[in-house]
Amino acid sequence: MKKRKHDKLTILGTPIKGFPESPDKANLETFRNSYSQKDYWITLECPEFTSLCPKTKQPDFGTIKIKYIPDKKCIETKSLKLYLFSFRNIGIFVEDVVNEILNKIVEASQPKKAIVVGEFRPRGGIVISVNAEYNADKEKN
Repeated sequence: MKKRKHDKLTILGTPIKGFPESPDKANLETFRNSYSQKDYWITLECPEFTSLCPKTKQPDFGTIKIKYIPDKKCIETKSLKLYLFSFRNIGIFVEDVVNEILNKIVEASQPKKAIVVGEFRPRGGIVISVNAEYNADKEKN
C-alpha cells in the first residue's frame, strides 16, 4: 500500500488534552510537500499570541506571522497552534520569541525561505515589531 503524506502525523485528528508546558516540550509536525518542484509561499498567522515578560511577568500580546517557501515538508497547523500556545506561561523577551519560532520552523521543515514577524501590542507606550528571516541559499554559502 502506498504511504500517504499524512501517515506520520500524531496530533491532527486527536482531541486536545492540554497544552505543552513549554516550547521545548512541543512537537512541531510536518507532512510531505506535494509541490516541492515549485516555489510558493505559505502564510500562517496567529493573532492571539501571548508570552510573558521575563522580568515583570506581565503578558506580552501580539500577532505572529509566519511566511515560508516549503522545500520537501510543510508545517502541520494544529501542531503549530499547540507550539505557539506553549509560550503562554514562559518568561521570554519578544525578540527571542520571534527568533525561537524561526529556529523551530527551520529545524522542523527545512524551508527554502522563511520569515517570522512578531507585532506586539504597546507596553509603556512602545509598540515592538520583530522580523527574523532565513534563506537556505545564504546558509549554504
